Amino acid sequence: MIFRSIIVVFLLFLLIGCSLFGPKHLHKPLNIIHTNDKASPKIVLVVVDSLMDKSFKKAIQEGKAPALEFFLKHGRYNKELVSSYPTMSVTIDSSLLTGSYPDKHKIPGLVWFKDNEQRVINYGNGFIEMIKYGVPPFAQNSLYQFNNVDLSRNAKTIHEDLDTIGKQTSSINVLVYRGNYKHILNTPNILAKTISIPDQYQTNGPRMLSLGAFIRQDQENKHLLNRVGINDAFSVQELKYLFKNNLLPDFTVMYMPENDYSVHRKGPMTTKGLEKLDKHLQEVLDVFPKWENALDNMIWIIIGDSSQSAVKKNKKEALIDLRKALSNYKVLKLGEHAQNSDEVAITANERMAYIYNLGDNFSIRDIAQKLQGDTRIAWLAWKENGMNRVISGQHKGGLHFKPKGPYKDLYNQTWDIRGNNEILDLEIKDNHHITYKSYPDGLARLHGALHSHKGNFLIVDAKPGYEFIGESSPEHTGGGAHGSMHKDDSLTSMIVTGTNKNINHLRMIDLKWWILDIIEKK
Repeated sequence: MIFRSIIVVFLLFLLIGCSLFGPKHLHKPLNIIHTNDKASPKIVLVVVDSLMDKSFKKAIQEGKAPALEFFLKHGRYNKELVSSYPTMSVTIDSSLLTGSYPDKHKIPGLVWFKDNEQRVINYGNGFIEMIKYGVPPFAQNSLYQFNNVDLSRNAKTIHEDLDTIGKQTSSINVLVYRGNYKHILNTPNILAKTISIPDQYQTNGPRMLSLGAFIRQDQENKHLLNRVGINDAFSVQELKYLFKNNLLPDFTVMYMPENDYSVHRKGPMTTKGLEKLDKHLQEVLDVFPKWENALDNMIWIIIGDSSQSAVKKNKKEALIDLRKALSNYKVLKLGEHAQNSDEVAITANERMAYIYNLGDNFSIRDIAQKLQGDTRIAWLAWKENGMNRVISGQHKGGLHFKPKGPYKDLYNQTWDIRGNNEILDLEIKDNHHITYKSYPDGLARLHGALHSHKGNFLIVDAKPGYEFIGESSPEHTGGGAHGSMHKDDSLTSMIVTGTNKNINHLRMIDLKWWILDIIEKK
């Protein structure tokens, strides 16, 4: 039994991951290579977890990232691509693939409480949390429920939309992949036997689907041990296979997760993850006779999914323990369904958290007031009387807002705004124009999170340097973390080669529509 337990723990460790142009802003390319107008270009979208401007430039300046430097030289670059919210991979990828915020695609975060099932949904937030939550429910959530149940059918993915116009697509190691084709995810035998989970899961994806050890195109791809194939080496091997066998479809999206691990451990300025990433990108470029040939009739889009902010080293200072702050309430324990006696559920997504009111004897406002005095919390938000309400311990009064009103932002979204604009660091000028400062596209992103799922809940967002923890949440003191709506977590880098077509707004949710427009016009 001891040996069996060790094996199970080891395998679980392998499974845990982090948990996925306006023209005036773009640098002019040194040598942009245009696609051939007589043929439709192939598009490859590479999603690099936690790709950030400062460490990106540092790696290039130190000569440690020749492949990234090559793409930069032959393309256009921007450092202010606005992510989704919360800035957690599953929510971001859902926004990227559907072109919408969580109020439409319905994936609230890596961890959240599902009201109609009275349980916490966990897609993989830390080793200890998963042990307590239970591996079979986690596997069901991640390998089936995520794409086939939780991701709203009202938000079509780019794979679904491209298939309707006869364009083939592929997904490599992206956790969000729903498409129009049925696939079987095969659980590695040792996992199925030792952890008592099904040996197969049915799912729907694009015509070509790769997801680590569960399904792959290259049957010779042996990069399966590290996190059961959800790693950079596996991703690159699959892409190389498509190139070498002339199988690359019209659109391919590939996820590279490992830079995120380095940043979590060492902080935002580390280049170690980017150095390893770059070697993998060099492998892809080396498939071609010359690196420049990789640009022939190809559009490469390399983006980060979010950034990370540095977390202070002192645990007592850096970690906001929500259990202690709400010790007067009975908090739902991990892995349990809510009972009548449970009053509060806490789901921490690193630098933001959802807090749910499960009781009848108090209000969300009561919970907010208990937390408002913590100076490490930037603001707290909830729904109230048809409006989104936001308060802060550092500012007087409150901010109320909802879509459609006299105020307009740079994304041509209009808002009804009342109260103290300083709480979300908004600047509103006499012409009713909204400028976002600390929280890019803050009104739409917060509205998206507040309306992402049913329930009576509060959102809390931490200041840079701090992180929320619940019962057994992972923590990143002395390293980096994301999750919040602050610009330090929300702005990421983007390189584009092969097209001069501008994107109307530089947000994650706009990329899908921009790519569709490029493909449909060819």
